[in-house]
Amino acid sequence: MPDTPSEPAPAPVIVGDEPGSFPHGVLAERHPAIIRQVREAFPCLVGSELFIRDRHTSCLNGVIEPPPAGAAAGARARWADWGMDAYAGRSWFDVPWLWAESHFYRRLLDAVGYFAPGTWQGIDPFRPAKLAELDAPETDEELAALDGLADLPADDRTRALLHGSLWGNRADLGFRLSDSGTDPKDRVPALVADDSDTLWSLLPPPGQGTPGPKTLCLVADNAGRELVPDLLLVSHLLDEGRVDRAVLHLKPYPYYVSDATPADLLDALRRLGAAGGAAAAHGERLWTALTDGRVTVRAHPFSCAPLPYADMPDDLRGEFAAATVTVLKGDLNYRRLVGDRWWPPTTSFADATAYFPGPVAALRTLKSDVVTGLSADTEAALVASGEQRWRTSGTHALIQVRR
Repeated sequence: MPDTPSEPAPAPVIVGDEPGSFPHGVLAERHPAIIRQVREAFPCLVGSELFIRDRHTSCLNGVIEPPPAGAAAGARARWADWGMDAYAGRSWFDVPWLWAESHFYRRLLDAVGYFAPGTWQGIDPFRPAKLAELDAPETDEELAALDGLADLPADDRTRALLHGSLWGNRADLGFRLSDSGTDPKDRVPALVADDSDTLWSLLPPPGQGTPGPKTLCLVADNAGRELVPDLLLVSHLLDEGRVDRAVLHLKPYPYYVSDATPADLLDALRRLGAAGGAAAAHGERLWTALTDGRVTVRAHPFSCAPLPYADMPDDLRGEFAAATVTVLKGDLNYRRLVGDRWWPPTTSFADATAYFPGPVAALRTLKSDVVTGLSADTEAALVASGEQRWRTSGTHALIQVRR
């Protein structure tokens, strides 16, 4: 459940009530822009004009409202469990930012008829943008780069694909082999924490480490050009025998504009197949693994919860506990993993994730304020660099692991 004023907190929960802050800008500026994007992509949506007007008012000046009366009883009950009774009637800016963002996307889907019987039921309002990204020329370049990895030593290929997954659609960094992704003249490494050696100790090549089947749970982040390198990493780990089975955790419905759903997974696999070369070989390997059960897909309702993973239900906890390692991709999953709080940056990542039921890793570019696990020297260098937006600009990244 979300925090209430009576609950002690180890660090303040991030909210969006301060004008000029990153969370305030998301609520006041990004969300209205997303509404306009959806309306432009689907101009004939019933009620879209009313939605664009009312949601502008609600985000900026209104209050949080429960799911509409026509929403399924299960959805209303779920949101009640997730804190609706505590937050209904309050300003979007005065509740935890993670909660407000998540509820915004739920209300957007309600407004475009995603959940209701009718013409637009089940239609992803963000899919045109996702497909456009997959079809972009930059995607061709990134997939063509895979052909050049074949001649590299196995460890270099593994590192390159890990960095590709870490940086997502920043292919210029994704397929570089430097450990830091940093130009020598840069004052602060782009990779501000790197526990990749610990990750590989959990997923060693065959014949090394503890024998027995190894299962990777990968909690995906974005679709399109960011899901593709995640899939390439999974394919490589299967091919190298570092994992025997992979479980892909995707969103059960569209979320945060570009978060990956099962439909997005199929789109990404088809894109790999159409690319030819090494990309097509990866796509075929993954398709075969989905067919024979070595890769499975989960879309748990909690994946769209406005809560930290510390509040995960028992069945999900059991799945993660059984994995050799759970890798959480991206910024939103990081916020949910460590808690969306104003942690001091030197807060121990291991302490912040001590509740997690098994070994856990985070691959994340920094695109929001929360961060843990930095050394004191790295934090000092970031502050001294004069880069005011190092927490949110996406120019830095981390690989953090707790065994």
